[in-house]
Amino acid sequence: MSQIQSIVARRIWDSRGIPTVEVELALEDGTIGRGIAPAGASRGQHEALELRDAGEAFGGKDVQQALQGLRHEIAPALLGMDAREQAAVDQRLIELDGTPNKSRLGANAIVATSMAVLNAAANSACKPLWRYLAGDAAASLPMPQIQIFGGGAHAGRRVDVQDFMVIAIGATSFEQSLEMTAEVYRHAGLLMQRKGTLMGVADEGGWWPAFSKNEQALDTLVAAIEAAGYTPGLDVGIALDIAASEFFADGKYRLALDNRSLDSNGFAELLMRWIEQYPIVSIEDPLSESDEQGLIDFTREAGHRIQIVGDDYLVTDATRIRAAAACGACNTVLIKPNQIGTMTETRAAIDAAKAVGYKTIVSARSGETEDTMIVHLATGWDAGQLKVGSFARSERMAKWNEGIRIETSSGASLPFANGFRRMA
Repeated sequence: MSQIQSIVARRIWDSRGIPTVEVELALEDGTIGRGIAPAGASRGQHEALELRDAGEAFGGKDVQQALQGLRHEIAPALLGMDAREQAAVDQRLIELDGTPNKSRLGANAIVATSMAVLNAAANSACKPLWRYLAGDAAASLPMPQIQIFGGGAHAGRRVDVQDFMVIAIGATSFEQSLEMTAEVYRHAGLLMQRKGTLMGVADEGGWWPAFSKNEQALDTLVAAIEAAGYTPGLDVGIALDIAASEFFADGKYRLALDNRSLDSNGFAELLMRWIEQYPIVSIEDPLSESDEQGLIDFTREAGHRIQIVGDDYLVTDATRIRAAAACGACNTVLIKPNQIGTMTETRAAIDAAKAVGYKTIVSARSGETEDTMIVHLATGWDAGQLKVGSFARSERMAKWNEGIRIETSSGASLPFANGFRRMA
């Protein structure tokens, strides 16, 4: 009854109004499962590749080729397969594509299909997705990382750092962490409005700033935490996504806003000063993905104090995670299903991270949709943390609200994964 009976592929639109792929899959028992591919603005060079059409339409970002591959290759190959056998379905997708980076059929087509299969299997079992994923293993509600200011590729490079986020380290529940963040977000907007530094909303819903230097964002964030009635570093901590690869070239980190150019050691020293001066508990992509020695050195220097998160460097790849652990780079992994392409490979990345003692953060992309699967992945796979952007825009709030539904419907059976209280 759980055999795949039909697959429908369609073009829909992501949060930036850019085409993306949706797959709707029906099983013999009538169960439906859907999956929608997100898209990133900043990407690691080792990520699985989307298939886009190029040409004139939609700036070259149409997905008709990906849809054709779904209809004429993927669908016929998967019909009759058992949706409960996720690993077998995903392996078939990998074999069909036949490339190391999923570039022939497209990671967007593949991840949407893999997501649809998983959703259909959970629906057929009449279980919430998070519970289906957890089985008899531990599960927990993740600690949110929530963007307050957007920068880098998400906000016209108004500031060099891509994300200025907060983590409600004093919260004792998922819902409380959102309440606390809502107040910080609100007060940050009010402070910026009074000072004339508010320019709108960035790709992921964070405030779009007009700061004169990067540290002004940190100062404003601390002020917003205090204005909301919280103690920085005790109630609320700061998390940064530097996205350093975006402004690294020829061995130099070029901070346009600060009019500075620093080598690897100099940039690491700047970040260490920020850690000393501000209540920072997590830094993502602090050095470029191509500056491996810099990542190793920075992890050695700061990794005992804060999370050093690998995104562009690790790209949700279990092999790269194990290699990073062997050389001492990073201590936390960002998990993005579309970076690797299938749900089985995504789970393998989480398992590899846990095996080497790394923390995990399930993450959305800047080009998002109303799909809420990643909340269930973070919960059912006991990832510990969740990052979906800011506290605004419906594609973001759909995910935060889904977390509240999971928490309130599960009663006391799901613990809240606050691993930061002992760090504060």
